[in-house]
Amino acid sequence: MDTLTVTGRFDLTDAQWAVLEPLLPRPSRSGRPSLWSKRQMVDGIRWRVGVGAPWRDVPAVYGSWAAVYALFRRWQRVGVWQAIVTSLQSMADAAGRVTWDVSVDSTIARAHQHAAGARKRGIYRPSRRGGSSLSLMITRWAVLGAG
Repeated sequence: MDTLTVTGRFDLTDAQWAVLEPLLPRPSRSGRPSLWSKRQMVDGIRWRVGVGAPWRDVPAVYGSWAAVYALFRRWQRVGVWQAIVTSLQSMADAAGRVTWDVSVDSTIARAHQHAAGARKRGIYRPSRRGGSSLSLMITRWAVLGAG
């Protein structure tokens, strides 16, 4: 198949496609060929994942949104995407382009303000419908103890 010119700003370049194409699965059955190339549909998947738009908003230049979605789901179910990521990571690691240093900064891990502690015992807030004299006594005791 002829090479497809890069249609969008963030589409795969020819060099990137040359690395990615051997990692893609070959069709297992014969039949009517697709109207769109794998490169178009992979670029459509990348566009949709990068933008976060609904599948129906995939531009027509990448093929039918239904075909793009079907390819994405089919490869997701079989584990093709995970295999591609693993292969690309191992190739980058072999070339020395990946450093596997992990740094965790715990100062950015924050809890919600209400997660600081449990409900205090001894402080009773009576309901608006009225409270007993015992609940008023407990409330006064809590105010005196706090002051």
